[in-house]
Amino acid sequence: MILLGSSCKTKFEKVRISNDPERILKEAHAYFAAENYYKAQTLYELAIPAFRGKIEAEDIFFNYAYTHYYVKQYMLSSHYFKNFAQTFGNSPRKEEADYMAAYSFYEMSPAYNLDQTNSDKAIEAFQLFMNTYPKSERVSECNKLIVELRSKMEEKAFVEGRLYFDLKRYNSATTYLANMLKDFPETDKAAEVRYLIAKASFLLADNSVYLKKEERYTETIAKCNDFLKKHSATKFKKEVSSFLEDSRKELNKLTDGRS
Repeated sequence: MILLGSSCKTKFEKVRISNDPERILKEAHAYFAAENYYKAQTLYELAIPAFRGKIEAEDIFFNYAYTHYYVKQYMLSSHYFKNFAQTFGNSPRKEEADYMAAYSFYEMSPAYNLDQTNSDKAIEAFQLFMNTYPKSERVSECNKLIVELRSKMEEKAFVEGRLYFDLKRYNSATTYLANMLKDFPETDKAAEVRYLIAKASFLLADNSVYLKKEERYTETIAKCNDFLKKHSATKFKKEVSSFLEDSRKELNKLTDGRS
């Protein structure tokens, strides 16, 4: 086994330093077919200058992009797939390259609690793909992946808003949760989000300095009414109704019954 490993390494090194473009390209394709993507990538890099502008270039650039994808260098794979699509605009593989450029960003999308910049980029790229290839068989898969990515981003927004609430930073909680409803209007957490907004608003008013209480109880009443108008048949109704009643009582005290 040691001798075999040594022999393979020697063969690769001999090819690498051979300065023979045809031999280098032949071995690059062989390594690629054998799924030895690191060695294939190295040899394709050496072959590119010699075959640029020639008929072999299309295969080289396409496989070269895939070597980055297969070794999980997704930022580079997205770049090289996009570059392939732009360079070989008439290639029958252009659609696949555009899809893989987007899918590489999908592969970089992290867990929901981390920064979702790459999720945004993946969604944008998938939407561009669907606009460019509306009849593609990959459109349904793009839609599925976009839903998955948006669900992850929605969860991040909810968890962040809930965290501010748990930390008693009620002003920030209402802002984050309200933005979540704007960004994800179809969320199935809408009732819970509006309940947390109403509760955070009430607790903020209740713990405010005297000069801000009137304004904040007024805001709480509006948020409670908004909740009851949209989610009157939920488990949160009783508690939100109590926030509304208590806010009205406190506001009447503050305004000598004018409210």
